[in-house]
Amino acid sequence: MAAVSQEQTFDIRTATPGDWPGIWAILEPVIRDGETFTWDRDTSEEAARNKWTKDAPGQTFVAVGKDSGQILGTGEFHANQAGGGSHIANAGYMVGANNSGQGIARALCAYSLSEAKAAGFYAMQYNAVVESNVRAVWLWQSMGFRILATVPDAFDHPEIGYVGLHVMYRKL
Repeated sequence: MAAVSQEQTFDIRTATPGDWPGIWAILEPVIRDGETFTWDRDTSEEAARNKWTKDAPGQTFVAVGKDSGQILGTGEFHANQAGGGSHIANAGYMVGANNSGQGIARALCAYSLSEAKAAGFYAMQYNAVVESNVRAVWLWQSMGFRILATVPDAFDHPEIGYVGLHVMYRKL
């Protein structure tokens, strides 16, 4: 018997200004929880929009339900540094709490890797993957990232206290 594959129930595309309410609905709870991103937990919507929205060669993108049109997840990538470091991309992804386990984060990552390479980036680096976010660490490793270093006690998790931040990297 042939293996059964689940059809992807969402598409990933470049975000439009009209997507912002759906993006904010995903970003706000993640920011407020303070468990996986190094953003201030009281970041305003305007500040979040300015921080999340990227211009070329970077990009902001969304995973959209094929049937519902609902934004299920979002991501962004941009140059990690300016000048001599601008050939390395950095990225971030957030998935709606009700949409976990559907392959959205993996698809957002794969999309960003492909699009960043097409935009001329040489590699991608994650500067601050929270060590206790074991699902994300495992996922990024399965996507070819390796942990270059862990900065001990660099993240103050609201529930468990100080944990490390991984610096992760892969060539495109």
